[in-house]
Amino acid sequence: MPDHPLYQQLDELAKAVDTIALADEAELAELRTQLLGRKSGKLTHILRGLRDLDSDARRDVGQRANRLKQQIEAAIAAREEALAVPRMTASDVDLSMAGRRQWQGAIHPVTAVVDEICDIFREIGFTRVTGPEAETEEYNFVKLNIPLDHPAADEHDTFFLDGQAKQPCGEWKAPGRLLLRTHTSPMQARTMERYQPPIRIVVPGQAYRRDPFDPSHSPAFEQIEGLVVDDGVSFVDFKAGIDFFVKRFFSPETEVRFRPSFFPFTEPSAEVDVQCQLCRGSGCSTCKQTGFLEIMGAGMVHPAVFERCGIDAERYTGYAFGMGPHRITMLRHGIPDIRMLYLNDMRFLGQFAL
Repeated sequence: MPDHPLYQQLDELAKAVDTIALADEAELAELRTQLLGRKSGKLTHILRGLRDLDSDARRDVGQRANRLKQQIEAAIAAREEALAVPRMTASDVDLSMAGRRQWQGAIHPVTAVVDEICDIFREIGFTRVTGPEAETEEYNFVKLNIPLDHPAADEHDTFFLDGQAKQPCGEWKAPGRLLLRTHTSPMQARTMERYQPPIRIVVPGQAYRRDPFDPSHSPAFEQIEGLVVDDGVSFVDFKAGIDFFVKRFFSPETEVRFRPSFFPFTEPSAEVDVQCQLCRGSGCSTCKQTGFLEIMGAGMVHPAVFERCGIDAERYTGYAFGMGPHRITMLRHGIPDIRMLYLNDMRFLGQFAL
C-alpha cells in the first residue's frame, strides 16, 4: 500500500530531518514537540494509524517509522551538542591584545648560501653536480694523492662503515673499505674518470669527520668542492676565478688574500682569506685581530691526481677548491657559534625568512 496516506506522511516527515541541523535552541525545542510529541507529534500520529492497516502494511510502516524516529532523535542530539559549544561574541575579544605571530617557513640560511654560491659559479660556466656520501678509501683518499697512512685517513678523523680495524697495506693499495666521505673532493676523481676536459664543476654536499661539536666545528657539515680542468689553466686563472666569487658573494670592495699552504691533491696550494665582514679589516675577536677570515683551501690540481684519474697531466692543468658554507654563512650574518645553525630554533631561523 505505498499510496496510503501514512506513507506520504512518512516521506514528508523525513524531509523535516534536514531542518534540525539549522535550528537554534528555541526552534529545536519546537521541532522536538512537533515531530516526537506524545500527544500531537507527527510521528506519534503515524504510529496511532497503524491499527487501520493490514498486517503486512502495519509491519512495513512500523519499521519505517521506527527508523525515522532514530534518525530524528540522533539529529536532535547532534544539534544539541553543537549548540552547547560556547560561541565567541564581540565582548569576548580583547582588541588591545597583541596578535599571535604565525611562524613563516623559510629556506635554511646555509641552504640559501649553498644555492647562491653555486649560482655565482654557474655564471662563469660551472655545472652543479652531486655524489655519494658513502665512499671508498680509493676515491676518498688514494685517487686524491692522499696515502692511506696520512693522518686524514686515521680512525680518529674518519667514520668507517665496515666496523673493522684498519689493515696494514702498501702506500697506494686501496682495500676499498666504505666510509662516510670526509670531503666532497671524491667527485673530482669520479668526474675526471667519466669525462674528458674541459671540466668545470661545483659539488655541494654533506661531509663527515670525527670533529667535536663546538662553536667552530661539527662532525657533519656542508662543503662545496670546485674543479676546473682545461688546456692552459694557470694560477692566474685560479686567482681570477676565486676573486670573482668573493667579490660577487660579499661585495666588490672585499679584499682577498692567498696564503701558501699544503694539500696532497694540489700543488701549489693556498689558503684563501677574505676581509672580515664584521670589522671590515680593522681587527676584532672574530678574526682574532687579523682583519681576515679563512673561507677555503685551494690550489692547482696535482699531476698525480690527473694520472690516477686518467687525465693527461702533460696536456691539461686545472685548479680545485673546497669551502665550508657554514663558515661562510657565519661570516655573512655575523653568527658567533656554528651550533646555532644546527639547533632548528625557530626564533633564530625566523630572522632569515623572506
